[in-house]
Amino acid sequence: MTTTRGVETDGFLRAPFAWYGLDEAFTGPRRLMRVGTAADGSVRHGSLGHGDEPSIKSDADTAEKERFTVVVTVAAHPVGGSGDGTGFLDATTVSSAAWLAGSGLLAHTWPAQLDHTLRDNWLDQQTETAFELADDLDGPAWTTLSLPVDGVPVPFHYRETEFGWVLAGAGPDVHIGAYGRGMSAYGLAFSQVKDLGPYV
Repeated sequence: MTTTRGVETDGFLRAPFAWYGLDEAFTGPRRLMRVGTAADGSVRHGSLGHGDEPSIKSDADTAEKERFTVVVTVAAHPVGGSGDGTGFLDATTVSSAAWLAGSGLLAHTWPAQLDHTLRDNWLDQQTETAFELADDLDGPAWTTLSLPVDGVPVPFHYRETEFGWVLAGAGPDVHIGAYGRGMSAYGLAFSQVKDLGPYV
C-alpha cells in the first residue's frame, strides 16, 4: 500500500470519479489529505490540500498566518444499491459537499478560549450547526458566487465564519466543496486533476 506523509494514496487512485483541485494558477504546495469510503469500501469523497498544512493549534498568531484551501470532491449519484449488495447508499447533493467542507474546516479549528476538555463539546455543537446550515443552502447564512470549474463559470453557495470560509457547488459528475483560511475564495478556480503527482 502506497503512503505519503502518512496518507494512503490507494484510495485516491481507486476512486471511480475525477478529483478536483485548484487550477494551475495556484503555484504553492499541494497534498493528499483523506478519502471517505462506504461500507463496501468504495470511495465516496476525498480532500486535496493547497497551501499551508492546516493546524488545530489554539495559538491565534498561528491561525492568522495560515493560508490554505482544501478542495473536497464528492461522487455524484442518486440513491442506489451498494456495490456489495448489502443495502442502499444515500444520494449525494451539493449539501453533501457543503457539509463535508464545513465539518472539515471545524476539524482544523480550535478557538483560543477553549481548553482541551471543552473542545470536544464545542466541536459537537458546531458540527451539528454546520450540518443544519448545509441542509439549507438557500437560507440567509449563504450567499452565491461564480467560480470557474475547468474554465466554465459555476454558481457556488458561499458562507464566511470567524474560523474561515466554506463553499459548495456542482461540478461535472461530482459535487465540489472547499474550505479555507487566509486565501480569498473569490479568486479561486477549480480544475480536474489529471495527475496526482504534484499532491504526492
